[in-house]
Amino acid sequence: MDERILQFIRALRATGVRVSVAESADALRAVEQVGVMDREIFKAALRTALVKEARAIPIFEELFPLFFGLGEPSMASAMNGLSPEDQRRLQMALQALAARFGPHLAALMQRLLQGQPFTPEELEALARYAGSRRVREWADRQALARWMQRAVGLDERLEQMIRALLRMLAEAGTDAHTLQQLEAQIQANRAAMARQLQQAAGMATLEHLAERPPEPSEMELMERPFQDLTPTDLQRLRQMVARLAARLRTRAALRLKRGDGRRLDAKTTLRVNLRHAGVPFDLRFRRRHLKPRLVVLCDLSTSVRHCSEFFLHLIYLLQDQISRTRSFVFIDDLVEITPIFAEHRPEEAVRQVLMENPPGYYNTDLGNSLSTFCRDYLEAIDRRTTVIIVGDGRNNYNDPRLDCLELIRRRAKRILWFNPEPRPLWGTGDSDMPLYAPLCAAVHQVQNLAELAEAVDRLFERGGV
Repeated sequence: MDERILQFIRALRATGVRVSVAESADALRAVEQVGVMDREIFKAALRTALVKEARAIPIFEELFPLFFGLGEPSMASAMNGLSPEDQRRLQMALQALAARFGPHLAALMQRLLQGQPFTPEELEALARYAGSRRVREWADRQALARWMQRAVGLDERLEQMIRALLRMLAEAGTDAHTLQQLEAQIQANRAAMARQLQQAAGMATLEHLAERPPEPSEMELMERPFQDLTPTDLQRLRQMVARLAARLRTRAALRLKRGDGRRLDAKTTLRVNLRHAGVPFDLRFRRRHLKPRLVVLCDLSTSVRHCSEFFLHLIYLLQDQISRTRSFVFIDDLVEITPIFAEHRPEEAVRQVLMENPPGYYNTDLGNSLSTFCRDYLEAIDRRTTVIIVGDGRNNYNDPRLDCLELIRRRAKRILWFNPEPRPLWGTGDSDMPLYAPLCAAVHQVQNLAELAEAVDRLFERGGV
């Protein structure tokens, strides 16, 4: 039992529940005291020792039956109580339906009628066939269970076969009460089989998750490429963004306070040197106002979406260090999102922007988006404006509209480009980055959150590059 409890603890950790070594030892000691004969007391002892957060309770409740006291699902023969005549009719109907629905589905129907569950070997083979090694999160168990059900035939075709079987038996003379009992037992056995597959999918998922390497540190996560992030990774990074923005805000504020110290402030110098009869022993210099004015254009297509999400989140958490920001997003055309950030907190605004602009496939058109910007929003740019484009520079072989980017370059202070693709891919396939790059003051590779934060941080340096 101790080994089973340790497996259960590993499963809890694999699904995100924090369990320390000391808590694991507490669980073993608690079970030693209360025993395992009373299932509810045994369960309460484990929950008391292992669960310390409310969010972990549903996970504990879901995993506990997988490890303790499940056994095989309750199934019974649907042919019990049938008269010899009804059994003969049933076999004849099955033979007729086998030609229509195929031998595989006919064999599954026979198992349902006999109340025969899957064997452990069959479940293990099914899990391998359905792709248990492709699961990456605990939530993937549901998809794995559906794959396994389709693989064995627990789908709409089986329901059609059950309807056809009952109809043939009714036409052959089987009475309504017998048909009702037969259908009830078939459906009960079918539900038990589905539960068996769900349990097997859960165990296969847990085994795979338990084999994963330890959870990466925050620094390792920040250096992981955006395209390799799992849903759990993304959630952790979203929680880290606010702390990251706070560090960047502090650095930006210190730079603003220092200024560049190059321009003499004559008025302040004369005032502080009155005690020296106006002799300028103590020179004072003007502090330069370093707050940038931004216009940002973010690609929300599938390949760039996470990078744009984190960029927008960072920029709007740093608004007290920015003079003014106007924001636009695009896939095949440009949409302004500035009002959304004016009305909502950054995390809420980002969620709304992503929801209102779902990703498409192979329909990115940056050239058309640049054309829309030049036609409708060019007044947003002046000589103090830094334009930032977040995207991979891919146009699906559409016109890149370099003339539009050249027009923006002439009006703006500078153009910066944040590209989440690795540099060796720039210019391959439909990438127009080699054409866009010469028109930019700087092009930054931002494959991960660490590189993105560094690029954002450089906005607040003198010169902004």
